Amino acid sequence: MQPSAVITGAGSGIGAATARGLAAAGHRVVLVARRLDRLEAVARRIRDDGAEAVVAEVDVTDQAAVRDFAASLPRCDVLVNNAGGAIGTEPVEEARPQDWRAMFETNVMGSLHLTQALLPQLVAGGNGVVVVLTSTASFTVYDGGGGYSAAKHAQHALAGTLRMELVDRPVRVIEIAPGMVRTEEFSLNRYRGDAAKAAAVYQGVAQPLTAEDVADAITWAVTRPPHVNVDLLVVRPRAQAAQHKVHREP
Repeated sequence: MQPSAVITGAGSGIGAATARGLAAAGHRVVLVARRLDRLEAVARRIRDDGAEAVVAEVDVTDQAAVRDFAASLPRCDVLVNNAGGAIGTEPVEEARPQDWRAMFETNVMGSLHLTQALLPQLVAGGNGVVVVLTSTASFTVYDGGGGYSAAKHAQHALAGTLRMELVDRPVRVIEIAPGMVRTEEFSLNRYRGDAAKAAAVYQGVAQPLTAEDVADAITWAVTRPPHVNVDLLVVRPRAQAAQHKVHREP
């Protein structure tokens, strides 16, 4: 039977690219996000390529809505917890608590809600996979990144703990931690819509990662044989050696 993959945050960026990658790898993909128009556009492209895609307008921070969504699915073999993002670059002493709360709710609680709701199906299928998309910020802190790093550290802890707790059940837990990725929305959202500041993040970097690069890593990890678990995969552009070590061309 064709495996089914649920991808959150699938309306754009890494989520949309991952949906296309898993669909091309033979999965029936279920696209989850809050913006239905974006989901439909991604699904149409996947269907045009001959694969099967359905959409679900769900706010991952709403536990009741997530439970209703899970109950509507006939099966789930792969869950990609991709929904999340960063808000603001203020230092800790000036940070807005509501921004930290929003990042924690989307990145961490969203992953928890989906994982809890779909775990019975992932176990029942006999070869379940949970992917948690974190960041190099999940194990490295930096100026202005306190709230985002805190949320990604929590996701990292969720993935590691879940892997230990499920070791006796047929579910793999994979953490993908990207470094610098240029997508249409991540930095723009972080800088509150300031396009100039968002573009400056990538200035001089010849080839930052793309959404497709990260999606390729996710698809590769998911499609390994059932006995092979990719615990943690860090993916950076060649120009980025560490969080603060980036080669920028003049």
